[in-house]
Formats: sequence, C-alpha cells, structure tokens
Amino acid sequence: MQIRKQAIGIFLGVICVVLAVVWLWMPRIKEKKELKIGVSLYSESDTFVDSIVSSMQEQAAAYEAETGCPVTLNISRANGSQREQYDQVEQYVALGYDAVCVNLVDRTNASSMVDLAQSEEVPLVFFNREPVREDILRGDHVYYVGTDARETARMQGEAVLQSYAASAEKMDKNGDGILQYVMLEGEMGHQDTILRSDYVLQTIEDGGVKLQKLDAETADWMRSRADAIMEQWIAEMGDEIELVLCNNDDMALGAADALKRKNSTAAVFGIDGTPAGLEALEQKVLWATVDCGAKEQGKAVFGIASALGMGKELPEDMELSDGRYVRVPVQARIHESIF
Repeated sequence: MQIRKQAIGIFLGVICVVLAVVWLWMPRIKEKKELKIGVSLYSESDTFVDSIVSSMQEQAAAYEAETGCPVTLNISRANGSQREQYDQVEQYVALGYDAVCVNLVDRTNASSMVDLAQSEEVPLVFFNREPVREDILRGDHVYYVGTDARETARMQGEAVLQSYAASAEKMDKNGDGILQYVMLEGEMGHQDTILRSDYVLQTIEDGGVKLQKLDAETADWMRSRADAIMEQWIAEMGDEIELVLCNNDDMALGAADALKRKNSTAAVFGIDGTPAGLEALEQKVLWATVDCGAKEQGKAVFGIASALGMGKELPEDMELSDGRYVRVPVQARIHESIF
C-alpha cells in the first residue's frame, strides 16, 4: 500500500512539472517574437525582379504594422553563381530563418536547396524563375510564384495583331504585306526565353500576319546589351526593320534607345510591365508591353512565406494551381493613341 501511495505521488509530481513547463512556454509558442525571411536573387540587377522585391518589402511593412510582429526581410544576390546562391540559402537555414524565397540562378538545379530546407523544415518559395516540377515535389512546403510564359507570349502576339489591324500602313513601312522583324531574346536556354520567343511568333502567324525574320540575338535581359545589338542592326539593315520583338521591357527600352539615337523607327514590343516600361508606353516609345503583375507576385511570395513561416495555413484567397503553384494573371497594355 505504501509503495502504491509513493508511485501515485511520483506520478502526480511529474504531471505538475509537465504542466508547469507547458504553462511557462505557451506564451512563447503562441507569440513569435520575429518573422525572418531570407531572399536570394539570381542577379545583381534585374528590373522586373527588383519590382517583385519592392512589393515584398511593402507587404512586410504592412504585415508588421498590422500584427505588431517585427519582420526581417534579408535580401542577398547570387550574381549568377549557383554555388553562391546555395551558400546563401544554407546560411539562412543555419541562422534559423522562418522561410526562404529564391529567384533561381539555374532552374534545373534546385534539388539540393529543396533537400536542405526540407531537412530543417524550412518553407521554400521559388519565384519568377521556375524550377522543374520534380524539384518542387521533393519537399512538403515548396511553392512557386510566377506567370505562364506561354500566356505572356500569346498576349504579346495579340498586341502585335491588334496594332497591325489598327495601323498596318504604319507598321508595314515598305508595304509588302509582310512584317520584317528582329528579336531580342533573354538568357540563352532559359525557359521563359524559349517559350516567349516561340509562342509570340506562333500567335502572330496564327493570326494571319506574315513575318520575315531578319535576325535574332540574346541580350540576356539587359537594356545596355539590347541597345548595342539594335545599333548594329540599324547600321546593317536600317529601315528594313519594321518590328522589334523583345522578351522583356528592359531589352525593349534598349532597342528604343538605339532607334531614337539613330533617328530610325520601328514598332517595339516588350514584356513585363515594369514601371519604366509602362512609362515608355505612355510616352509612345513602346507600342505595347505585357503586364506580368510584379506587385501581385511580390504579394503572393510574401503571403506564402509569412504564413508558413509562422506555422499557419496559406491565406484562403490564395489560388493554387496543381497544389504548389501561384500563376499570376497577365494583361496586355497597348497605347491605342500610338496608332
């Protein structure tokens, strides 16, 4: 009987200790003192990606003001190095960051980052540069935010068709019923480069407008490089160039810079809807661009990272495609008065 009483006393003592520990730690469990999100960008400078990051920073400030929870949004740049980007992600994980967001250097080589984040149960959000699906599915809390590259290209092609329908004589300078075009492409081998280049041409041709390719080169998404390439084309072909198709707004602006400097004309079309691109559209420097929703992308990236980082469910209004993807809608912007 005495042994039984002692056992009961020990059991009750253990229960009391456990309850006391739970009582002491519950406030800390419920109230996260800070939300820390690491962000790794593929390049030192990319206008559209920088616009997404600006939106994330706006969202972080609003979240902090609304919840009272301090937010650290640590931005690092990989400068085109996959090794450097992995090291950045590794450091964020080692420092106990609540979530990591990655704009990939190499979209085909994300598996090691996924495995690293998965091993420490850190949510991982890729954006703008889409990993292969197999890598997305390697982890439990891995997501992607971006647009459908095919749709952006179709929108650009539709903008060309609408412009041609409204102002064929202005676009077809030599009146031969064929648009002689050049194309400024993004990073060689990049998925968006391939899809944007292929689908815009397919859309235009399917719409009944004949095209003749004069040349195409990669300007690696860069305004300065596009400017130099366009200047060379003008020197070689002059007014033969009627249409300039660009995989992004920065390259479109570079082409427009060269055209203006050389007193030459051609219809220039971009993609992204960057602030500079939209301003150039208003000034009739660009004929059209496709708004890829940088603000909405930044909101979605931060929304996923903040929710999962705080151990919560994703926002109810967040629409997922195939369970892991947020596809932000795109919209063609055409300056009608340019016709």
